[in-house]
Amino acid sequence: MANPKIQEVIEKQVLTVAQAVEDKLDEEIAALERLDDDDLEALRERRLQQMKKMAEKRSRWISLGHGEYSEIPSEKDFFSIVKASERVVCHFFRENWPCKVMDKHLNILAKKHIETRFVKINAEKSPFLAERLKIVVLPTLALIKNAKVDDYVVGFDQLGNTDEFSTEELEERLAKAQVISFEGESSASHARSHAQTRSVRQSSREDSSDSE
Repeated sequence: MANPKIQEVIEKQVLTVAQAVEDKLDEEIAALERLDDDDLEALRERRLQQMKKMAEKRSRWISLGHGEYSEIPSEKDFFSIVKASERVVCHFFRENWPCKVMDKHLNILAKKHIETRFVKINAEKSPFLAERLKIVVLPTLALIKNAKVDDYVVGFDQLGNTDEFSTEELEERLAKAQVISFEGESSASHARSHAQTRSVRQSSREDSSDSE
């Protein structure tokens, strides 16, 4: 049985929190009640403008290939793709089981996170890019923002070191790098990875000691 004094403290804390929530709601209700017709109209107009801007963004994203997980046909196409979209997740792959596992999850996330372009490129057919970006272990995800490789997900080490990781685990990892917007938990609350930012054209990442 709980100590009566401890129980009393807990009850007081619960009541304090409940009162704070109630006070906050009362403030918000009072603020709404003070709004006149002009204020309400301004709020509606602001909301409409926000919706219009989002619709325009979505339309542009879709025109660029967002919402789908597609393969980049050649190295030269890589540069035009990363320059066109603000955020890109590029999977360097080859035809093996681990890369197919990654494909499965990226295909799901591409449809969910239309704000980001999801693509893949065959590393074995892209020797220039693979060498320039120091791609050694496959699969490797290059996380690109504003045409610069900002971070990498190399193999499955950061995903529980298993091919049975969940889509949500990969989603959270991409959110930590702020290459997607994550509604489940604000990406701003995550400690950002400290991988060195580098240009797509000038990468200086150290070689990995593992290779498949």
